[in-house]
Amino acid sequence: MISLGRRRILSALLAAFVILTVWRARELSASGGGAAPERPMTGYSKYEPEKDYFWRTIKHNFPINPSQMRSLPTSAAATLPPIQAKFPPESADEKKVRLGRRNDIKESFIKSWNAYKKYAWLRDEVTPVSGSYKDPFGGWGATLIDALDTLWIMGLKDEFEYAVYDVEKNALFLSTISKEINVFETTIRFLGGLLSAYDLSGDKRLLVKAHNVGDMLYKAFDTPNHLPIARWDLHDAAYGNKQESQSTSLLAEIGSLCMEFTRLSLLTKDPKYYDAIQHISELLAASQEKTKLPGMWPVVVDTQKEYFDAGTTYTLGGMADSTYEYFPKMMALLGQQDGIYYDMYTRSMEAANEHLFYRPMTPTSEDILFPGFVDIDANDPSRKKELRPASGHLTCFTGGMLALGGKLISSNDHLSWADKLTNGCVWAYRSFATGVMPETFYLTPCADRDACPWDATKWQADVAKAHGAGGGAKEAQSIIAKEHIPEGFSSIMDARYILRPEAIESVFIMYRITGDRKWQDKAWEMWKAIDNLTSTKLANSAVRNMNPPEGQKVEMADSMESFWLGETLKYFYLIFSEPDLISLDEWVFNTEAHPFKRLR
Repeated sequence: MISLGRRRILSALLAAFVILTVWRARELSASGGGAAPERPMTGYSKYEPEKDYFWRTIKHNFPINPSQMRSLPTSAAATLPPIQAKFPPESADEKKVRLGRRNDIKESFIKSWNAYKKYAWLRDEVTPVSGSYKDPFGGWGATLIDALDTLWIMGLKDEFEYAVYDVEKNALFLSTISKEINVFETTIRFLGGLLSAYDLSGDKRLLVKAHNVGDMLYKAFDTPNHLPIARWDLHDAAYGNKQESQSTSLLAEIGSLCMEFTRLSLLTKDPKYYDAIQHISELLAASQEKTKLPGMWPVVVDTQKEYFDAGTTYTLGGMADSTYEYFPKMMALLGQQDGIYYDMYTRSMEAANEHLFYRPMTPTSEDILFPGFVDIDANDPSRKKELRPASGHLTCFTGGMLALGGKLISSNDHLSWADKLTNGCVWAYRSFATGVMPETFYLTPCADRDACPWDATKWQADVAKAHGAGGGAKEAQSIIAKEHIPEGFSSIMDARYILRPEAIESVFIMYRITGDRKWQDKAWEMWKAIDNLTSTKLANSAVRNMNPPEGQKVEMADSMESFWLGETLKYFYLIFSEPDLISLDEWVFNTEAHPFKRLR
């Protein structure tokens, strides 16, 4: 029970936080929608943790004895194989073309950044059509912090300093305008962004802020079983009330915290963050072979009961994706050639290859792959499996993951899957008139991955079935014409394009591991299509339908998520940069494209 005196102190502090939040919102509104003010530049400060930072002083209800915490790695356990290719010499003409392309992308970044500065400074997102702002991530300046490392990488050092000044002064991470925060999103965007910007620049102001965010998020682990609350009411936590992790959580939100918390422990020398996420990893490893689809976990898990097989759908796509992505990346970060991350990576990819990967039937019989969804009937003793050949942007990271993992474990099979999966997403981009892939879609799967001749009759029957129509050719042809469906696709479930980075992420990694310039050409084709589709007077906007009917204009959604500056444009820029700029042999990217230094 909290004493009366402590309750009064907490109430006073929380009242101050509310006043601060309201005052800050009014100040930003009065400044013309969040426009960035002028300010002096400052130098680097000495690293000194803020001892009186609220989330560092609040008592935990279920504390962990420091002597029982897992030991923090201090150096790489092994010398891992090189990831990057040895690049061939570049002619003067090739360099001129490459730098021209890179400059085009940099100019788009500057355009979007300036729109954010003018209309949404210190807010989460700018609205790139109307010139206003939104705060979907707590109102803590998601775009500002997500873009810090991109500013540094692009050589925009004055803009970087300008931004860091306000991060130091205004990014307080005390209270929020939101009822609850998403711990996963806050970790990958805010903690990841600050850690990466510090790793790149050495500016200790950023490490101070990262340390603060880490201690705020660490309170979300203050539960009886020390598993985090994925959707967290931090106001309730600030009062000192006891909390429990949730009975329904998404796999990605639980399993994708390990890179950021590990890097924070390595930089602060405090093992508690690493200890917290290693606890999750050990539970995942222990349950991996006991699920309804051994080797993988379902989208839905029950962290309250530590039950990691609650759901019946298994996928590498959204709601599960980055849990799998982080297994090889943790190997790279820590320099580990074996152990639980190696085991979880290899086991999950063997299961995915056997059950999820499928080849789509295409008019020219491309040898490509996509990861689908597997649904399992929990009431069937035989665990009957049904493949749903659905894919989309959130599965397009898999090529890059397997390329990285394949190099780390020296597996030609993984590298072959990586090539086919990445080329699958490139094919999907090229299949549409706009040159851009939709958010989610269904394809017609091949019966055999080795040989798959085109069968128009089968494709049309699949289209009719997907739309609940009769199996006749006339019905299918009518649907295809009305829905503007390319050959090989059976339905487009979500036709939005929201400036996603996953496809270019995999193209970038394939370029870095092969040194083959064909990947640069594919990236440039993707870039021109994306920019043509999404460019506005102010910046770039998500679109509601990237595949509009003939003669219909594309409708802008007036949305520019922070990952446009933090991920998409960064990957496009890096693929046209010198290969030693953020070498994959020295750095590893988190799922928000924030590079962390690898242990040596």
